Amino acid sequence: MLCCRHTPNCVPPPDMLETELNVPLPIDEVARRAGLPPDSLSPYGRYKAKLDHTLGGGARKGRARYVLVTAITPTPAGEGKTVTTIGLSMALNRIGRAAVSTIRQPSMGPVFGVKGGGAGGGASQVVPLEEINLHLTGDFHAVAAANNLLAAALDTSLLLDNPLGLEPERVTWRRVVDMNDRALRQVQIGLGGAQNGVPRNTGFDITAASEVMSVIGLARSRADLRARLERIVIGEKRGGGFATAGELGVAGAMAAILRDALDPTLMQTSEGTPALVHAGPFANISFGNSSVLGDALALRYFDYVVTEAGFGADMGAEKLLNIKCRVSGRSPDVAVLVATVRGLKAHSGRFELKAGAPLPPELLREDLEALELGASNLAAQIQNVRLHGIPVVVAVNRFPSDSERELARLAALALAFGAEACALSELFARGGEGGVELAQAVVDVAERNLARYRPAYQLEQSIEDKIHTIATGLYGAAGVEYSPRASAEIRRFQELGFGGLPICMAKTQYSLS
Repeated sequence: MLCCRHTPNCVPPPDMLETELNVPLPIDEVARRAGLPPDSLSPYGRYKAKLDHTLGGGARKGRARYVLVTAITPTPAGEGKTVTTIGLSMALNRIGRAAVSTIRQPSMGPVFGVKGGGAGGGASQVVPLEEINLHLTGDFHAVAAANNLLAAALDTSLLLDNPLGLEPERVTWRRVVDMNDRALRQVQIGLGGAQNGVPRNTGFDITAASEVMSVIGLARSRADLRARLERIVIGEKRGGGFATAGELGVAGAMAAILRDALDPTLMQTSEGTPALVHAGPFANISFGNSSVLGDALALRYFDYVVTEAGFGADMGAEKLLNIKCRVSGRSPDVAVLVATVRGLKAHSGRFELKAGAPLPPELLREDLEALELGASNLAAQIQNVRLHGIPVVVAVNRFPSDSERELARLAALALAFGAEACALSELFARGGEGGVELAQAVVDVAERNLARYRPAYQLEQSIEDKIHTIATGLYGAAGVEYSPRASAEIRRFQELGFGGLPICMAKTQYSLS
């Protein structure tokens, strides 16, 4: 494990670059070198600490650059987006920029599934791995407790004369658990007799996909957290309209449970550079990005902030650019779009990949024709980012099976598709040293001030227009058709005042190609 133990702002001296350490730095040392106020830390053991979220509210120290890491449409082989996010911060420190990565906390569902963790890998990861992947500082448990408190209060209200006039069959609020437990997706509750609730069908979602997790990710202060919790819709009333958590009177209790979960967690990378871990929403259901508060804090104290958006650029990046940026008021200076030779060859449609199974041997052989066919996905995802006025640097995550001809062709295609630069990345194998070329390309593009941020749609557009813009402009759809029920629901949402909100689309991460 590499570490830059002796230099402020995490820039390692040359004689430290090859020094291996058996343990990470104490977290107070990470904070000291980053210039974070000592009294802002609440340590949780030796290697992690909560940071006071209000640190993000002060005047910024200079002009920080904001880097978004996104990717082509993911394949079961994985493209290395989290490795790139973490490793790029390390590489930026090596070339003299004080950098930090801001990432989501991994859900234990994917950790114990095929994915096996969400904190990077190889020489570019957040450490200690067992702490970030298992519980961390308890934020997920707090989110689940707040969510399920609301569910329990709702069912108690239904039982005790139903003062809000809720339609039991139109209750939309569900319970959550941070585990893949298919048996709980659809359940029937209230079966224990008249004293144990009103019988109805409901179910459990995974904690990371909950609305409370999204609230943590988008809240700008404790007051904003409380206000967002109060606006949560829990179901429909008999006389029409929606009931909210605020009407049920539990938003204050939920906010109290979530008090500490509003603070980001400070950790470190495998080279001792700081990393902020906060929130954990899924991009195929929620907005799929780390928190507004974590980014605000990072942008105040560091030169470069590298954040990751979930799945491909049509999902997490689209939601960062159209939802998160509207809340935070800050847009990226540059986007790094991660691609792999084998991932693009997989998008040719010529190979069958299955999660958890070995890659087909033919995928690992040189195949320029398959690469060019699959590169249509790269072209689409570059354009998805450029649609929002953000310049793109393509990071080619290199694998041993890549041929020099394939790498050269991929670089040429990236530039032809509109990327400002294309750089090889060996962050997994070599840590920050393997990303110096990428870091220099990112700095070059970011400091040329090319970004001209524009959202894909305006909030005053109709819900149908916004959906049409996303589907045809970013997903490649020819058009959008609505069922009669969907059209009726859209009309009701607009009549009840929800028409001016951004769109958070739920879809499969594999639908672009």
